[in-house]
Amino acid sequence: MVVKKKTTKVEAVALDEEKLCQLIASLSVDGDADGVRHLAQTLQTCLQLTDALQQIQMIKKAGSQLEALSEEDGGEALDACLNALSLIYTSVEAKNPLRRAAASALSSVPQCLQGRAVDSLSSCLSDCLSTPCSEQDPHTINTIAACLDGFHLGERCINKLLLQVLKFICEVLHKYLQQNSGLAGRHIAQAQLMQSCLAAVKTSMLVLQRSQGAVGAAPPELLGGLLSCYIHILTDEELIQAVQSTAGMAVVLLIRSVMGAGDEVASVVSSLLRGSAPGLDSAPRWLQLRCEALCTSGRPPGVALYLSHGALAMLGWKGSLPGPQWEELLLLVPETLLNLDVSVKESSTAMVVARVLTLWSSAALDCLQEETGLCPPSLQVALRGGSKLQRHLLEHIYSHWEHPLDGIRHQTRSLFHNLLLLHRRTKPADSDPASDLYVAELTRSLLGLEWHMRGKYDSLGCLVELYGAEHLLAVQPRLPSLLLDLMGDQTLAPYASDLLERLFVSHKAQLSARESDWMELWHRTWVNPLLDVLCHTRPDQTTYILDYFLPKLLRCSPSSLAHMVPALQGAPPCRTGSSSTRGALGALMTCLRAARAQGVAAASEKSLWGGLVPLSLLQQALIHKHDQVRMDALGLVCESHRSTEVLTSQEMDLIRHFLPPNLNSQSPGVRQQTVSLMKKLLCRVKDSSQLLQKRLVQERRAEDQCSLDQYRAFLRWLCGNLLEVLLPGASFSKCLLSLSLLNLLSQLFSFTAEHSPFALGEVVTPAHAQNVLNCVASNFLEVKQLATALLSQLPPTAVGLQVPETMLSVLRAALDLSTSTKPYDSVTAAHLLHLLLQQPDLIPVLLRCDPGLDFQIQPEASRSLILELNALAVVRLLLRRLQAELSGAEASLLQAAASFPLYGRAHCITAVLQRLSTECLSQTEQWTSLVSELITVCYRMSDVVSPVVQSSSPEGLIPMDTDSETSGGLQRILQEIQPRDSNDFFNSARELEKPEGDDRSEPQTQRTPPPNADGEGYRVTAQMVLVCCWRSMKEVAMLLGQLCQTLPLHYSNENEPTHPGLITEEQVEGVGLYFRQQLLQSRHRGAFELAYVGFVRLTDMLCRSGSRNLQQLPSRWLSEVLEEVKSSDPTSKLCATRRSAGIPFYIQALLSSEPKASSCSLLKATMRQLITLASPAADRNTDRNTDASTVPRVHALNVLRALYRDTRLGENVIPFVSDGMQAAVLGFTSPVWAVRNSSTLLFSTLITRIFGVKRGKDEHSKKNRMTGREFFTRFPALYPFLLSQLEEAAATVESDSGHVTLHPSLFLLLLVLSRLYPSPMDGSSSPLGLTPFRPLIIRCSRSAVYRTREMAARALVPFVLDTQIPSTVRTVLQELPPEPGPGIQQNHIHGALLQVLFLLRSFQADSHRPLPAGSGIGEALRQRMWLASRLNSCLVTRGAFLDVLMCLCGSKASLEDSEVSALRQTTLSILMASELLTSDSSSALLGPGSTQYLLSLAQVGLSASVDCPDLWRGVKQRQQVLDSLLRSPLYEVRELALEGILRKLHEEEDDEAKRRPLWLSETTVSDLTNMAVQERHQQCLAKVLQVLCVLGSSAQLLWQDGAKTLSQKEVLIHLLTLAENFTHSVELLCAAVTLASQLVVELVSSDHQDLGAVACFAQWGALVSSCSAEEQPVEVKLMVAKVLVTCSSTLMTNPQLPLGFAATVSLWRSLFTLLQDEDQEVRDAASDFTCCVPAHLLSSDVAGVSVCPPAALDLGVGLLCGMFELWGQLGAGLLALTQWLMGEEDGGDEDEAEEASCLDEEDFLFEKGELNLWAEPLQWVQLLHRHLRSLLARLSQNQAVDPDQVGRIQTQARAKLLASQEALDRLPELPQFRCGAEHARLTLWRRRAELVLDLLRGFQATGSEL
Repeated sequence: MVVKKKTTKVEAVALDEEKLCQLIASLSVDGDADGVRHLAQTLQTCLQLTDALQQIQMIKKAGSQLEALSEEDGGEALDACLNALSLIYTSVEAKNPLRRAAASALSSVPQCLQGRAVDSLSSCLSDCLSTPCSEQDPHTINTIAACLDGFHLGERCINKLLLQVLKFICEVLHKYLQQNSGLAGRHIAQAQLMQSCLAAVKTSMLVLQRSQGAVGAAPPELLGGLLSCYIHILTDEELIQAVQSTAGMAVVLLIRSVMGAGDEVASVVSSLLRGSAPGLDSAPRWLQLRCEALCTSGRPPGVALYLSHGALAMLGWKGSLPGPQWEELLLLVPETLLNLDVSVKESSTAMVVARVLTLWSSAALDCLQEETGLCPPSLQVALRGGSKLQRHLLEHIYSHWEHPLDGIRHQTRSLFHNLLLLHRRTKPADSDPASDLYVAELTRSLLGLEWHMRGKYDSLGCLVELYGAEHLLAVQPRLPSLLLDLMGDQTLAPYASDLLERLFVSHKAQLSARESDWMELWHRTWVNPLLDVLCHTRPDQTTYILDYFLPKLLRCSPSSLAHMVPALQGAPPCRTGSSSTRGALGALMTCLRAARAQGVAAASEKSLWGGLVPLSLLQQALIHKHDQVRMDALGLVCESHRSTEVLTSQEMDLIRHFLPPNLNSQSPGVRQQTVSLMKKLLCRVKDSSQLLQKRLVQERRAEDQCSLDQYRAFLRWLCGNLLEVLLPGASFSKCLLSLSLLNLLSQLFSFTAEHSPFALGEVVTPAHAQNVLNCVASNFLEVKQLATALLSQLPPTAVGLQVPETMLSVLRAALDLSTSTKPYDSVTAAHLLHLLLQQPDLIPVLLRCDPGLDFQIQPEASRSLILELNALAVVRLLLRRLQAELSGAEASLLQAAASFPLYGRAHCITAVLQRLSTECLSQTEQWTSLVSELITVCYRMSDVVSPVVQSSSPEGLIPMDTDSETSGGLQRILQEIQPRDSNDFFNSARELEKPEGDDRSEPQTQRTPPPNADGEGYRVTAQMVLVCCWRSMKEVAMLLGQLCQTLPLHYSNENEPTHPGLITEEQVEGVGLYFRQQLLQSRHRGAFELAYVGFVRLTDMLCRSGSRNLQQLPSRWLSEVLEEVKSSDPTSKLCATRRSAGIPFYIQALLSSEPKASSCSLLKATMRQLITLASPAADRNTDRNTDASTVPRVHALNVLRALYRDTRLGENVIPFVSDGMQAAVLGFTSPVWAVRNSSTLLFSTLITRIFGVKRGKDEHSKKNRMTGREFFTRFPALYPFLLSQLEEAAATVESDSGHVTLHPSLFLLLLVLSRLYPSPMDGSSSPLGLTPFRPLIIRCSRSAVYRTREMAARALVPFVLDTQIPSTVRTVLQELPPEPGPGIQQNHIHGALLQVLFLLRSFQADSHRPLPAGSGIGEALRQRMWLASRLNSCLVTRGAFLDVLMCLCGSKASLEDSEVSALRQTTLSILMASELLTSDSSSALLGPGSTQYLLSLAQVGLSASVDCPDLWRGVKQRQQVLDSLLRSPLYEVRELALEGILRKLHEEEDDEAKRRPLWLSETTVSDLTNMAVQERHQQCLAKVLQVLCVLGSSAQLLWQDGAKTLSQKEVLIHLLTLAENFTHSVELLCAAVTLASQLVVELVSSDHQDLGAVACFAQWGALVSSCSAEEQPVEVKLMVAKVLVTCSSTLMTNPQLPLGFAATVSLWRSLFTLLQDEDQEVRDAASDFTCCVPAHLLSSDVAGVSVCPPAALDLGVGLLCGMFELWGQLGAGLLALTQWLMGEEDGGDEDEAEEASCLDEEDFLFEKGELNLWAEPLQWVQLLHRHLRSLLARLSQNQAVDPDQVGRIQTQARAKLLASQEALDRLPELPQFRCGAEHARLTLWRRRAELVLDLLRGFQATGSEL
């Protein structure tokens, strides 16, 4: 991409006229030397010019003339010339090239005359410094800085005027600091002042640096004043950080300038960092007095930070240090910064801390860069790895490497890198990391961390950079595979790919330097794992490998492609029908695409990409089932290293092969990639065609002309193909993709250019343009937008909108649609009006439509004027209509809702205004009056509809009513629901008004809408009234926001000229007050959410407007609403329900308008006030929670929630998170439900804000958690708060007394604590350690509340390190009673067991190693086995103990073999003696927890009998346990056992040997078949059928019903009956149909068929067909697809037709229905049939290949036609497919359809019915017709078709054609807009009938020939 270089604005010299005349007169010299005279004339000419570029040329000429002067030429004339140049230099702006030219000219003065030049420049600069005008101060500051920017004469000038310059800067800084306090609320002015202040401080530093020697001689008062300004800036927290940070550097620089570079400077700076005045003794007295202000105890924490920055930046650290004080200062800086870690709140400050720490590490490296002998040994020890300082810095890194700000993470990475360098430089010259214990331990600990921690990758990358890849590979050989597995995670892929790149590049360098045949080992390490992942991982998980990793690998080693391609071509193909992997073909495409994009492989006419891949393979990939494989193949074709590479004919043929079946893609990602790749291809066509044309002119080569002809044919084919698919009924995805590509064509190759070499406009016909126009009627906004954009690019003659009659019909359609009750119709109307706005002859048509309009037609107007006049006329027309309708709505809102809802007109007006460039309108008077009218109309609209949206219950406003007699009652309801602007629900219940007999203070007027022409009342629903009202409010908000945001503002400030505009300050303020009223009083969410959108537009405009009054409005409105919130009570108009309705939105909009670069003072003040209101401290001054204190608290909590959620406020709200969390937790203690509810919502928002959005399915995964160190470092105030709250809550949970006490906040506290976990990298020295929490959490686990015990156990896990888990578990177990006895607390036991369970699970998940030997856990468990036996009466603790045993004895055993073996035997004996295997279970287990206990037992039994039977001994016991589980009376146990068996069978399914598993005995299989017949629980029955499906696929089953053996017929009838009786149970239906299908396939394949069972085949076929219907659940259709794929070779393509012709064709019809299903997964599953049919029936290029559904559909219909011929049923097949073409199977009787179309659609605004957005009926019938035509050609004499049937079909088709044509003729003008669905349906009917008649003519022709 070519980036346009930013050009600097050049302005001419601007002097006031008097000064200019004097200057020109001074240059008028006669008697001087020629050189001076010529110079004076040049400068005169320069000053008289007005063009800046010419002035620059003159000044350059003057510079060369100056250079030629000598000492003799000096005189008054020369002084005048030098004065002129100096004036030019000091008068132009800083970045103006004129200043550089003047500086260059002055620098050209000969050495002998430079003194005069300095005097002249000093004089001009002195005048500037003496000017009292404050507005010139920034310019003067810039001039001083420019003098010191590489301008030698300017530097001499500054030194000459040093005292005057310093005094000026000091005065300017004083002035700025005073001004800042008076600019509150004026953000733009504040931001400008901050920039000026920053420039002044930087300039003062520049002056001090360049005048080192002279500064010391300056008066102390002057330097003291400057230092006072710096100190003021440092201690004023209202200033932005950039200014404060620069002031910190300036303080240190000034001290150094005064005191020199000795040890005393370091001593003074150290004292300032510590804040201790005694250390300042070595400084001058005046310096001491000023610096004492920085040594107060109350100084802001940022002072030390900025001074540290200054010390590092302004003091020299390179080489040996001057003295011990410097060493002390160097070590003091990180200590100071690390102390700030726990007090910093703002993320921006944390960013500065991180940056300064990195700066310190660089300074420390500078100290060590010289000979290490020069560095003090004590400093070397302090900086070495493992030292106390290094440990603290590493802890800082581990606390911040997951920070949300990228900048902080980057700085921590740089700091880590520098720390490693520091360690290496303090060590002897031995770089072997293996011998360095510190590096080895650091590497092991980093590799042991969780991979979701992003900081881990950068740290490992630093180790690779310094020590090489082999160091890491030696510690973790599986590192490449581990990292590749992480590439499927979008958040981790960039980090993993960067680390991989560092690794393989480093590894290559290490290997190539050591070995000659290194390539094979490198491929084995890096390339082979990559190929394995590409072949066997899901394609969506490898997207980022293609994006991030593969290009880097090929860039590193291009020759690796030669290794990849043979390896992949030789790999076995992926498993048939596999939907989970892309296989070797997909992997090959991925690799080739990456290589092609990198320029490794190129295409030519002779061979594609060096002959690496055959063409047929690429064709397969282009229509492959997997999206990613197709995209990779398309990328291979489209992407190229050179944009001018000529397309080959093969590449164009491949695009022709790809495009038709891929246009209808449901995936937005695939559509986006397709457009992107096609754009690359078309850019290649454009660029290469220009190259070919140029070459053709020069060389006239025939092949170039041939290529251009191919391009022309290809582009015309592409254009025509894309236009032809935009038929009525085309799917949304196809329209979207086709229109996107057509717009792309119009951008790159114009449709309207007269001399275009490809003449694409000739392809576009009026029918094509009509298709595009039809797309404007689409319900999808994207399609409307693309179609509208394309229509303006198509040839006008094809579109035809310039024809007046066409224009009039489109205008009428737009006006009708703008009053439609369907909301999306108004959007269509707006797009139609947009098309009309560009027509020059629109105004006469508008006058025909509304003669009342007063408009003059202006001939020969410019394009922009035509657009403005048309827009003005259209808006005026819409406004007239809207005003008339508004009058009707004021009389009857119900009538308006039914016939002319107001929002459509307003939406169209807004849309028209959006098309205008409002900054350059010419008809200002008309626009000004129109704007006033628009604002007035908006207010009127709002007044009409606001009673509804502001009522206390807008959604349930009006009951359904269609009776005209009761329509008058609806108006009474409208009167009754006038807003109750109070919050009485806090005080008393609301009473309904009595229907009659009550006294009315006001007379009620009833307005009954007049009846329509038929005498019926308007049919108005509650939904219609509500939609009319809230959408009208929305459009009012959008229109007002549009007017305020885009129209130029008419305003005037003091002492400034009036700025003309179209909207006044008063109007803008009025709009703001309107939005305030709507946001604070609306109850309907749609109304206030969309009013918020308009209000945001307004607030953005206020801050950026030039009006000072408007700039201050946001702060004023904010203070007013906060006061209203504070004083709100139940009688307030503010809505305290509905999460405070629009109040949070109002405050959000005001705060988000504050510029991000400002100090965010409004946000900070507002947050403080809200947190004060939200905290319970507000209630403490009163005796009880009164309503007066409750309502503001609810509002504050709701507003805080909105502000924490607002992403635009970003990191600026982070400093207030701790306070918000405290308010949320304390809110749970309130007795008022509303407060607790709002606190819950706030707490949930804060959890998301702190821990981020959910990044994993497991709620408790470490991806959704944070280390305790990081959490408490970022939110240090929460540490004491959470600890104290937990202490308070833990004191209430003891259950010894038997009373259940639940602290309100306990659940929240445990929830927060459970999100933390200790990092193995944490040190033990942190003051924010997690240890104090542990005993309190353990105490919480004794609660009498089950959920509390579970939460406490889960929260304990993060507070125990992996290494401490064994000892902690042993300690907890030893506290359990060793034997039963009195006084045992079961709650205590259960809490302890849960702790043990969660700790053990965490250890198994994280450590990947067994518990250490001698841990004592096994012994402690064996001593307490009574807890799992019948000696323990509590079933809950028995189950929990069994869960612990299961955790230790299962497949993930954590103990040593001998210990776990003994434990298993003991556990097995308990199992055998338990109620699960004995007969008395039903009577013994009736208490609480019985089911849970039995399920725990069942888990043990499953592990012993199914999951890992080899680990448990005793074959008999295993069999007995499994049988007992399957026969258990408890359905939960049976279901668990069946799930375990099913899981195990699926794990073993991949085994090659198709045999029954050894662990499944004959008895068990008999039990399973018996269960399938006798089981009554649906879920268990479904599970057992699923198990039998897996077993039946490997061996024939013998079905039992008790002692009776069932025949195949009985089994099939039983399964079919189950499926028919349980259609409501998806799981059971799917299992029954799948098993029945297996049985049918088995029967057909067997030699000895059960004739009774064969008779059931028809019933099975009908069942399968019914299950494939559109309305079936996705799971059922998915099952049918898999069934049909499975039986495609056995039943559907069987030459013997075992099911009969009709049933087989029905199965094919079901397959085709599924291939057109809306769900992509269903379509993909159905398309797998191409892999299963016999290969000889398909062409060789698609046989056995998974293809995309559209290609599979085409193949399937062609295959069925071939099967008709194979079966000898050509005639019957033709009739069957003709019936499909006719559409009889749709079941839509014409009369029913007519009746349905006549329904009043107004009753159902949003119900769209059953829609399939993917299927395209018109494309389907055309596909059928095409195949039928080819089938007809194969019809022979012996297979003639019954003429009677042909005649019957012909009669039906003619009747259908006639009826559909008549219905189409009855539709209104432009029916696609007014009744789109009906038009599409009738068009489809007509097309079906036409195609059938065309086919029947072919029948008759064939019959006559035969």
